[in-house]
Amino acid sequence: METLASQKKQSWLSWFLRGLILLGFLILLTRLFELQIIKGKVYKNLAENNRIRRIPITAPRGRILARGGEILVNNLEIKKKIVYSPESGFAKSDSILGALDEEIISEWKRDYPMGAKFAHIGGYLGEVSPEEVGKVNPQCPEKGPRKLGSLVGRSGLEQQYECFLSGVDGEELVEVDTSGKKIRILGRKEPVAGTDLKTTIHYGLQNLISDLLKDKKGAIVISDGQGSILSLYSSPSYDPNDFLNGNAGRIESYFKDENLPVFNRAIGGLFHPGSVFKPVVAIAALAEGKIDRNYYYEDTGVIKVGIYEYYNWYLSQYGRTEGKINVVRALARSTDTFFYKIGELVGPVKIADYAEQFGLNTETGIDIPGEISGLVPTPAWKEKIKKESWFLGNTYHLAIGQGDLAVTPVEMNRMTAAVANEGKVCSLHFNQDKNETCRNLKIDRDAFSLVKEGLKEVCQTGGTGYTFFDFADKHNGLEVGCKTGTAETNVDGKTHAWFSAFAPFDFPEIVATVLVERGGEGSKEAGPLARTIFDYWFNQKNQTQDSR
Repeated sequence: METLASQKKQSWLSWFLRGLILLGFLILLTRLFELQIIKGKVYKNLAENNRIRRIPITAPRGRILARGGEILVNNLEIKKKIVYSPESGFAKSDSILGALDEEIISEWKRDYPMGAKFAHIGGYLGEVSPEEVGKVNPQCPEKGPRKLGSLVGRSGLEQQYECFLSGVDGEELVEVDTSGKKIRILGRKEPVAGTDLKTTIHYGLQNLISDLLKDKKGAIVISDGQGSILSLYSSPSYDPNDFLNGNAGRIESYFKDENLPVFNRAIGGLFHPGSVFKPVVAIAALAEGKIDRNYYYEDTGVIKVGIYEYYNWYLSQYGRTEGKINVVRALARSTDTFFYKIGELVGPVKIADYAEQFGLNTETGIDIPGEISGLVPTPAWKEKIKKESWFLGNTYHLAIGQGDLAVTPVEMNRMTAAVANEGKVCSLHFNQDKNETCRNLKIDRDAFSLVKEGLKEVCQTGGTGYTFFDFADKHNGLEVGCKTGTAETNVDGKTHAWFSAFAPFDFPEIVATVLVERGGEGSKEAGPLARTIFDYWFNQKNQTQDSR
């Protein structure tokens, strides 16, 4: 009996061991199946990646050039050594001493040789944010998804023409052994450089205006009258190189500075225009038939409306009056009382209508981000926004460029160019290859001719633009049209100083608008800057012609 029981026990144990072995084989086979069939590709890729290093090769961005080919924004080539390791894969070292040629790659660092002088036009680069990583720019999907650590344009032309300027990064595949030592190069995809952007900027003029505003707050905009911007500067400014060099202290100081150096006043700042707005009011009065060449007004220095008194600047500052004047003389002398009266004749709705035709409440279309449109108030606007009625005093303020009227310097430059070109309103641009976009106002040419006659007299003896009185004598009889402006700010009693000018008078090739923020009188503070600009422009033009 014991023998039989023992035999049964051994038999059961034998079957158990066989089953255990079989189960082990099944588990092993299942694992092998999983490794080889199900996850074979995954592990193969892991193994491949463990022995293959993908070395990214950054593509240089396109350069930004001035109209004459001068470099405004460039790239600096930086050599780096690739160091391989089994743990980290690879690293890029700045130390290339003793490195073999095959161990060195070229990286490209953006360089802004003009520094603060071109910052608000060129913009700067910033790292891709975590939210942007892996996403494709819808404007240029062919460039692929954005990668962590890559740089993109954050303002100015760098942002506006990101797709144009950015290149396509390359890659080098390198096989390494288990110790991380390089064995061989398996393949290489060359980077594709970005495209150069040629602008309308005049290099010398850009340098000049940045120096003129160096210690002031304000903006200067200069165009050719057809939409091409010759130079633009907002002051104070900042150095875009600081954003690339990781200068955290400097970057933080820019954004904490109460003077707002990163803010582009030329396209984003709203200012009362003061008397530089008066040509629009004069054109409106002439075009609507409210006045003509033979219309005269007797300036007594003040207009009284009930208990309110509205003064002319000449009486306020010097205790004198202009006497009997027409529209030409009123523009030359910037006579406030004359414009109060014709503003009353035209009315606020029509004044606003003509201002809008000149584009003073719409963006200029300038090809950098951040532009805003101005504000041209009307009775309906005041009722809706301020919940207040419109009074005659509001019309008077509007007629001399005050009250709620606000414009950007680029809007004012476009308006001045439109007057100079007798009704041709053009969008502004920096890209030299951008097509000219202009429209012609349906306004009587005689209105423009008469207003331009007044603007010519502004810059002649007896006008308010005294810094230009001898300009024609110094430049072979060359005539200039200009307008001064002094706009109240309601801040510490200080005023914005404006000066807009164009030349040659009949066929303008340069239109300049100067704003000195809270700088004082337009003729005293902005006028000398405009004169320096025009002297430079026509002197260098004559020198170029003489050298031919």
